[in-house]
Amino acid sequence: MLFFVRLYFFVAYKINRFFSKYKKQYYTNCARKIAVCCGKDLRVNDKCVFGGRIYFGDNCNFNGMQVLGEGSVKFGNNFHSGTECLILTQNHNYDGGSAIPYDDTYVQKHIVIEDNVWFGNRVTVVGNIVIGEGAIIAAGSVVCNDIPRCAIVGGNPAKVIKYRNIEHYENLKAEGKFM
Repeated sequence: MLFFVRLYFFVAYKINRFFSKYKKQYYTNCARKIAVCCGKDLRVNDKCVFGGRIYFGDNCNFNGMQVLGEGSVKFGNNFHSGTECLILTQNHNYDGGSAIPYDDTYVQKHIVIEDNVWFGNRVTVVGNIVIGEGAIIAAGSVVCNDIPRCAIVGGNPAKVIKYRNIEHYENLKAEGKFM
């Protein structure tokens, strides 16, 4: 009996590894098709939804992200995301609309994520913002304001916790040591 249990798990493992490779290729190809611009070495490792106008830099890595709305998002080079991240690129029109609390029109948002940015799991980004080069966004953060270069932020709303060692960051960048 133990033999059959081990055989079952071995076969299941092999099948999962086989389809995992093709699943990643499928998700990556889907992302390339919808992108306005796509750099080299895009990797989409799990199901992602990209809406609006998307621009991918080189070496972008996604592990489960939703970009919802008709606005735009520009991902810089060497972007990495955790799982279950959300970017909202439009809001209901509550200020200039024809009904209360809002009407059936939307306000488009534009988000710029500069080079070498890393999102932890379950990061949410809203509004017209710029996330500076080398920033790290902690898991569970809600980003609704611009994030400075090399800042490590967390919380709701996301606030600067500290800054990266900029000298070390610049040395790694000059040596071309990107993940």
